[in-house]
Amino acid sequence: MKNPLPKKIIPIQPVPFDPATESVFSLTDEQGKIYPRNVGGLFNRLRWVMVWVTQLVFYGTPWLQWNDRQAVLFDLAGSRFFIFGLVLHPQDLIYLAVLMVLAALTLFFFTAVAGRLWCGYACPQTVYTEIFLWLERITEGDRLARMRLDNAPWGLEKLLRKGAKQGLWVGVGLFTGFTFVGYFTPILDLVQELLTLSFSPWEWFWVLFYGLATYGNAGYLREQICKHMCPYARIQSALTDMDSMVIAYDTQRGEARGSRARTADPKALGLGDCIDCTLCVQVCPTGIDIRNGLQNECIACAACIDVCDEVMVKMNYPKGLIRYSSGKGMADQLSPKQMVKRVWRPRVWVYGALFLAVVAIFVGGLSARKGFAVDIIKDRGTMARELSNGDIENIYRLKVMNTTESAQSYIASVQGLPGLTLATEPVLNVPATGIGSLTVRLTLPADTAQAYRGKASPISFRVEATDQGETMVVEEKSTFVIPR
Repeated sequence: MKNPLPKKIIPIQPVPFDPATESVFSLTDEQGKIYPRNVGGLFNRLRWVMVWVTQLVFYGTPWLQWNDRQAVLFDLAGSRFFIFGLVLHPQDLIYLAVLMVLAALTLFFFTAVAGRLWCGYACPQTVYTEIFLWLERITEGDRLARMRLDNAPWGLEKLLRKGAKQGLWVGVGLFTGFTFVGYFTPILDLVQELLTLSFSPWEWFWVLFYGLATYGNAGYLREQICKHMCPYARIQSALTDMDSMVIAYDTQRGEARGSRARTADPKALGLGDCIDCTLCVQVCPTGIDIRNGLQNECIACAACIDVCDEVMVKMNYPKGLIRYSSGKGMADQLSPKQMVKRVWRPRVWVYGALFLAVVAIFVGGLSARKGFAVDIIKDRGTMARELSNGDIENIYRLKVMNTTESAQSYIASVQGLPGLTLATEPVLNVPATGIGSLTVRLTLPADTAQAYRGKASPISFRVEATDQGETMVVEEKSTFVIPR
């Protein structure tokens, strides 16, 4: 027997951890706490418009009334969902699935066109971080004042400023949690419960949990959510390409960087338009340097555009050193008209076409939706039985879900076998947005049943509603079992 060849061993040597080259997730990140600088400008105003719009919708919607009830209410106890004039039951959750598909397609479409617009202007994490930063600036001052306050020893002024900030943060968080629960418990009832502190255990849990999540995410985690927890930053690279409009730094125009006097000629000094003031880094809520290129951490808030334009105006340089552009536009110095033309490329048309198709399906499904739904449940205990006179009887449970906001009467009938009749009263009264149930007995004459012995024959229940101004009919299939 031949001797086996000697095994090759690859030695593994431990390498010491070098924080300068390695990155480990932490709540503070290796760059330390970020103190975003306040900035004005067009995009800052647009962000605040979106803050007002989104929060007016979120905080205001539960207070709207519709037909003597809350306009938007997800009544989990009653298994009913009210959305203005629309009443949905658990069986209608297909519409929720379609809405989620629409949301995904909308996100795909706008990301392919202009990057992370959702993150920069409408994402709850961005919106509440903006609100919490505003409260922080009110109580502690702008960037340098906050940095000095954090580095100062504890004293009365620091205690008062920090305490005021924490009080405002906690108040916003609890009010947000209260409003969230108001979508599931009528908010007027919730106010009465608040006055007597008589929340149910689940209401206490969700008010405190949602409030704590808002407080922690917007007050402390902030950019860590965007950089380490949100999956959107990782998938955006698959949705964008060189023709997507993103925030970009014009390297050809800006380099080489360097400080200079306002009256100096940068060309004579061999410099570009970037004066290396680092204000674009100071205003960034995620602490990145946009001059290093587009990065996953960029949330497209455009604060760097606003502050850079302010600097360019002061230096008497043209605006747009940092601007919305495409990778192709920056590389080839395309005009805005040329870039916009290239934006409408095949993937954008595909996303748009899919979005319109799903919208058409959604609207068509809602418009064709009846004012009630029917469910037939066959008695599992007794599939079929033969009566004393030889007739065959089957028992069913007829359930009718009234999706209108007025009481309705329904009349049931059956067809499918000759001589098949209902042996019970076929009328069912169902309250508004309620569910009615009726035990239905069907009988088949003995002489007719002889031809169907040992078979399960298809039948159809016909339920008719006449109280809705026009006759509406729903048919539901089932089977009639005849023993051997």
